[in-house]
Amino acid sequence: MARIKGSVASRNRHKKVLKQAKGYFGSKHLLYRTAHEQVMHSLKYSWIDRRQLKRNMRKLWIARINAAARMNDLSYSKLMHGLKLANVNINRKMLSEIAIADPAGFTSICDTAKNALKG
Repeated sequence: MARIKGSVASRNRHKKVLKQAKGYFGSKHLLYRTAHEQVMHSLKYSWIDRRQLKRNMRKLWIARINAAARMNDLSYSKLMHGLKLANVNINRKMLSEIAIADPAGFTSICDTAKNALKG
């Protein structure tokens, strides 16, 4: 059986990794081994951070809703409980946008929650 050299495939793999490592500091964009390590770490970080972004955005929405609710004499948990009792289904993203863009509308939502909590 004839011997097969892997130079073309290896060179293509190396070029692919080095292209992904473009812009990295020092030898991380020049040398294959260090570039490969950094690209693997970068891909892992990007995968993790795509999930952390969702958590961070939810935290931000809750902080905004809480601040706006406290201006209307409610805590975040009481507001959400009141909305659940009143069968108002608005997600946190939309609630935070309403709190920023339309304070009067958010006040009416808070009044709905207060009425549901009372009776």
